[in-house]
Amino acid sequence: MQSTFLAWMFRMPLIKRWALMFCVKPENVAEHSHQVAIVAHLLAVIKNEKFNGDINADKVATIALYHEASETRFGDIVSPTKYANPEIAREFKKIEYIAEKQCLESLPEEFQAMFSDIIVQDNVDEQYKKIVKAADILVAYIKALDELNHQNHEFDHVKERLELKLATLKLQMPEVEYFMSVFLKSCSATVDKLTEVQTKK
Repeated sequence: MQSTFLAWMFRMPLIKRWALMFCVKPENVAEHSHQVAIVAHLLAVIKNEKFNGDINADKVATIALYHEASETRFGDIVSPTKYANPEIAREFKKIEYIAEKQCLESLPEEFQAMFSDIIVQDNVDEQYKKIVKAADILVAYIKALDELNHQNHEFDHVKERLELKLATLKLQMPEVEYFMSVFLKSCSATVDKLTEVQTKK
């Protein structure tokens, strides 16, 4: 029997993010998930090496790659809609859970247990979920900075909203503060500037 799992996952590049906003650089869910996986992996490494953490960085990255799997079924629901009020947010969470279960069940049955705590977000270990969520916010913040660098003021309010979230995260997760102090600034640099900085090392 043919599995449709991979076919659904490969639809991620078709799903556009920031649907209600003008973007200088359009972004899709596949790009976003890849970036979140990189940042989540890095946060886990920072946590382990700098702050005595004990978390599997490879598993964090894998969870991050699949953290938007539900969107392959129903698309990306923008935050102003998804969180318009608590009741709507709860209903969208139910929809996401159904979509995640459908993704899981599209796998051959013998693989489903292995993917259950990766794809179904309710099953993800809380400490892993926390790192992936922090990475998700950081990637969105980097996106906002990039758009603002291109004079796209559609992202003014996004930057302000995410800075409030990051201020709280920095107090709770020292790896987030470390990431922002060491890696964030260069994410907005031009290729010439990056080359110049690399040459000076």
